[in-house]
Amino acid sequence: MRKIFLGLLVTIEFSSSSLAATLPLPRNGSLYIVAHRGAHQGIPENTLAAYQRAIDLGCDFVEVDLRTTLDGEIVSIHNSTVDAYCIDGTTGEVSEFTLKELQALDIGSRIGAEWKDEQIPSLREILSICQNKIGLYIDLKRAEIEPVVALLREFDMADHALWYASFEELDRLGEICPECIPMPDPGPEEELEKCLAELNPKVLAPVYRSYSKGFIDRIHEVDAIVIIDDRGKESWDSILELGFDGIQTDFPEELMKHLKEWKRKE
Repeated sequence: MRKIFLGLLVTIEFSSSSLAATLPLPRNGSLYIVAHRGAHQGIPENTLAAYQRAIDLGCDFVEVDLRTTLDGEIVSIHNSTVDAYCIDGTTGEVSEFTLKELQALDIGSRIGAEWKDEQIPSLREILSICQNKIGLYIDLKRAEIEPVVALLREFDMADHALWYASFEELDRLGEICPECIPMPDPGPEEELEKCLAELNPKVLAPVYRSYSKGFIDRIHEVDAIVIIDDRGKESWDSILELGFDGIQTDFPEELMKHLKEWKRKE
């Protein structure tokens, strides 16, 4: 039986029985929409506000960039330093701050005064608002696998989180967490078979490159799906034409509108 968030009604089928038994089907038709760093247009990225906005929009996943603090907590922040986020001149590596010190920083005012209270969120806080509402797209920046898995299991989200990491890390993930979902980047098209052989993934996440329809078809042949990073709004039509199963984007709300228009034209 499929697990469906919030009783979501769906009308499409995927060929991958093992994946379909775990992930909810896309909320916006046939395409998974991943909010890159949350839905952060006019909102500080990688914050609870951005993640909540993605939930409110009806996205399928929020992308989280996981790093470890000085005291071993897991937080979501893209850059390795806080330099670009603080308008008061605070600088330093994320790993040099405790969670309490990081959450004392004003990372929102650079977007607008109304966001001055937004903090760098811990993974625990993110899971608290995402549980049973939206999936996680994990970009493992600088964090150990074990504590992340432990938190996912605590919130019953291990099988609702996609893991983007190195081949070596994903191989270890398979040993530590059989129910977790590795999501490798296969690299150039000619490397696809190697990726499939080494990891047997059910989800793949290439960055935007020139891929052929055969690339997508081959992934579907092995009962897997493929979610691609877009290259701005101008790339959406070509991605949809090729038959990708999901798009990670900075503009999820606009992508939803575009997808509706696309379907009307079909």
